[in-house]
Amino acid sequence: MSRALPRSRKSLALAVGTALLAPLALACPAAADDPTAGQYTVTALEFTVVAGGDRTCAIDADLYRPAGVDAARPAPAVLTTNGFGGSKADGSTDATAKAFAARGYVALAYSGLGFGKSGCLISLDDPQLDGRAASRLIDFLAGTRAADDGTVIDHVLKDGAGDPRVGMIGGSYGGAVQLATAAVDHRVDALVPLITWNDLNHSLDPNNATGTTVPGAFKWQWTNGFFLIGEGQPLINPGIDPSRFGSLTCLHFVARACDTQRLLNSGRYPADRVDEMQRFARSVSPVSYLPQVEAPTLFVQGQADSLFTLHEAQASYETLKAQGTEAKMIWQSWGHSGGMTDPASGELNLGEGNFETSYVGKRILAWFDRYLHKNANTDTGPAFAYYRDWRSGYGEAGAVPPLSRKLYLSGDGKLVDTPSQVAPGSRSYANRLFPTSHSESSLAGVLGLPDPEPYDLRGTHLSWRGEPLAGPVDVVGAPRARLKVVSPEAERVQDSDDAADKLVLFAKVYDLAPDGTRTLVNRLVAPVRVPDVTRPFTVELPGIVHRYEAGHRLEFVIAASDTAYFGNRGIKPVTVVSAPDDMGVLEMPVVGGRQS
Repeated sequence: MSRALPRSRKSLALAVGTALLAPLALACPAAADDPTAGQYTVTALEFTVVAGGDRTCAIDADLYRPAGVDAARPAPAVLTTNGFGGSKADGSTDATAKAFAARGYVALAYSGLGFGKSGCLISLDDPQLDGRAASRLIDFLAGTRAADDGTVIDHVLKDGAGDPRVGMIGGSYGGAVQLATAAVDHRVDALVPLITWNDLNHSLDPNNATGTTVPGAFKWQWTNGFFLIGEGQPLINPGIDPSRFGSLTCLHFVARACDTQRLLNSGRYPADRVDEMQRFARSVSPVSYLPQVEAPTLFVQGQADSLFTLHEAQASYETLKAQGTEAKMIWQSWGHSGGMTDPASGELNLGEGNFETSYVGKRILAWFDRYLHKNANTDTGPAFAYYRDWRSGYGEAGAVPPLSRKLYLSGDGKLVDTPSQVAPGSRSYANRLFPTSHSESSLAGVLGLPDPEPYDLRGTHLSWRGEPLAGPVDVVGAPRARLKVVSPEAERVQDSDDAADKLVLFAKVYDLAPDGTRTLVNRLVAPVRVPDVTRPFTVELPGIVHRYEAGHRLEFVIAASDTAYFGNRGIKPVTVVSAPDDMGVLEMPVVGGRQS
């Protein structure tokens, strides 16, 4: 699921990894001694599977067989997976299958459960449903299961009886299903999930206050957009399999998904319902089943992504690394919110299949060469890499940079370098009964509407501005802020049984140019439902890769609301008090800049 610089958007279908790009005929140059190099055949197949309980449905797939591959000369296999609302035939899924078939891999592109011509309800990449269904396709690649028409294959390389050499690649919804599959089937040898999630609780209802289970601020635009795509499947795919119909109140999703969506739209968070909602979201999220994933995984996440931020990939990456599973991570430019740069920049475009000519593409080819061809000498690259738009290329590191520079929130609205520079003082803002700040319109591209630049109305936010920078400052990673606010009205309802009564605010960092232009990097904000308004709290802001140029200033803002999220219930004025011995702190992960 890409926001072209500075702001143009593709359709939502493209944003979720189902790019409406014309599939291109992808073939490698033929080798002088092999006139069939780069050629392949395509066969449409159907598989009937049981996906949870006694629910039976069909999976629609296409098998790509490279010329010259047979039982005597088997090849590794690659499963290509589609984004939400897509299918085996969408631009990125189909083009990726063609790209790998042209490179000598057996490719199997299939439509995920509930999409394209595949049956069953949309179950949000549940490992026991979507993962088990994909495992049946691995049986087919192993030669131990036939397609519905009786087709059995014997040309996939094997590590043992019933164990095919197989990798998976796909984006967004097609990224999480890889992890779900690897959690239930350890025959998977390599994964490349792009722009996918770690925990749907954080993705759809984020609370960027660290160390709390208090629900966050509902990301209503993204969530309802995807819900409408799911419920509108008969319009997209007329004559769909009857197994894809649920009930009149929940047509095409599993019931718990619809229950969660209705609760979020209600704007209420009663304790018993919140626990149920969060448990369901975790159950269909990698956060709950990553301990079962053993396959080497190359995470690719997008910087321009307000749906699944860089945090999602970093959380999954760090989990796998900690448990000893081989993992590496790349932060590319594009994600669900745009960011696809000029092709000359060398960024991967799945619809074009430019693997050999893009940094990310080369890394993916090396990953599969290492773990599917078992070429032990293949260099799979550094542990961490990130796209830098100021250099049109990638920086590389052994780890995500740590927080290294502190700035302090002064009572006079300045962002200062040392505690001794903090002036005592207090400032206040108040929310309204309507949104007064804007970061993005998540569905602007789908509706063909213009999207206003980010703004904050006077009196509904507080900002702290630093001095003009003496030199460029490069930030790579997630800033963090420690805050303490005063809000008597929020404190009055602090112990309410409904978490929706707690204070909500939105933290963000702008780049302020000398001419007064304010840039909210990738339009990213940190929603916070304050766990306890009587105590200090820490906020992790969205990860970014950005150069603040010389002469520019950093501006830290906390705002009362945001148009893309549900916010406060009732009016809750907020005051921030600063003193040299008690002030807010903003920490930045600075690379190559002055540290403190």
